[in-house]
Amino acid sequence: MSTKLPLEGFRVLSAEQYGAGPYGTMYLAQLGADVIKIEPPSKNGKGGGDTARHVGPHWLREEESLYFQSFNLNKRSLTLDLRSTEGMEILHKLIKNSHVMANNLRGDVPAKIGLDYDSLKSINPAIVCAHCSAYGRDNARAKWPGFDYLMQAEAGFCALTGEPDGPPVRFGLSMVDFMSGTQMAVGLLAALLDAQRSGKGCDVDVDLLSAAVHQTSYPALWYMNEGDVTPRVKRGAHPSATPSQMFKAADGWMFVMAQLPKFWPILAETIGHGELINDPRFDTPANRLKNRDVLSGILDDIFGTHKVAHWQGLLEGNVPIAPVYSLDQALDNPWLETIGMRDTVSHPDNPEMNILSSPIKLNGKRLPNKAGPLLGADNDAVLGEIGYDADAIHALRSKGVI
Repeated sequence: MSTKLPLEGFRVLSAEQYGAGPYGTMYLAQLGADVIKIEPPSKNGKGGGDTARHVGPHWLREEESLYFQSFNLNKRSLTLDLRSTEGMEILHKLIKNSHVMANNLRGDVPAKIGLDYDSLKSINPAIVCAHCSAYGRDNARAKWPGFDYLMQAEAGFCALTGEPDGPPVRFGLSMVDFMSGTQMAVGLLAALLDAQRSGKGCDVDVDLLSAAVHQTSYPALWYMNEGDVTPRVKRGAHPSATPSQMFKAADGWMFVMAQLPKFWPILAETIGHGELINDPRFDTPANRLKNRDVLSGILDDIFGTHKVAHWQGLLEGNVPIAPVYSLDQALDNPWLETIGMRDTVSHPDNPEMNILSSPIKLNGKRLPNKAGPLLGADNDAVLGEIGYDADAIHALRSKGVI
């Protein structure tokens, strides 16, 4: 992309690990920010860096996982012992010319090691300090470790997911991490915009549990105002609109959503059963909901006569429909190539590494990507930018500071 990216010229330091924080700062890096990922140095050449580097089962090289690449495209890596005096001196030199100090450490840690606004404002009054913790920094749970799956359980996600007569089910992906990281990025960008105007930064906090609870959205308001506890519905159906659920075709599952009233007659006519439109059991949204099981049975019999591709060919573009793909089918879908959601970058261990593109477009074009950095790959460059020469960098490395 030849166009200047909107966050070029902004520097984001991030003491980050695993999923939530790195996912959020990757958006900033893809939008042009210089994201410097601060990671613990390895000891005797082993075991350092973001814990994500050590998550299998697939590896680019020893202690460099493919998992890590999912959250760290377009960044630079600086190893730095933030619990050492010299490490903090380096951080403070970087803070002087940075715009954001982000982290996703346990809630009680940022203030202890000096990553909050009170600790850094004397060095750079405009610094924005963004914190993405499990339970927040200002309550009795600040010291608790916490992970995505716990939040799905406590926020009600698991109880809402799955078949009515089955056990609670978590999402197949770590969606709370991704939501929280994205919300952290939104919050810090808003604070950064204000800091550019006012010259004064602040702390921005997002915690995984709050982010998860916030995503309960309309079922939350239904319960808080009406005492209505949204139940699980068969086949992942919408709780209050039908037909809007998975149906079994002759060769697999598909999701059909005649969710808005206008789609019901279109659906019935298109599948060749216009008589259903004015059937008194199904002629209004309320009647269709009341008779959901009967309608589902009728549509099952109809959809079971042909393959998914047949129904998709009839309905797509007219009634909302999608095949229920396995993960490999979803990623091999030619449509992803059409819209540019797959990309290839060069990594030292794989010159054609396949990645997912950013969902954000600027002027109709996907954002550019480069592979996530090897551990400490940018130590010399970053330290050189703040005045360290080769001898000083060698000394820091010998002491285990970097």
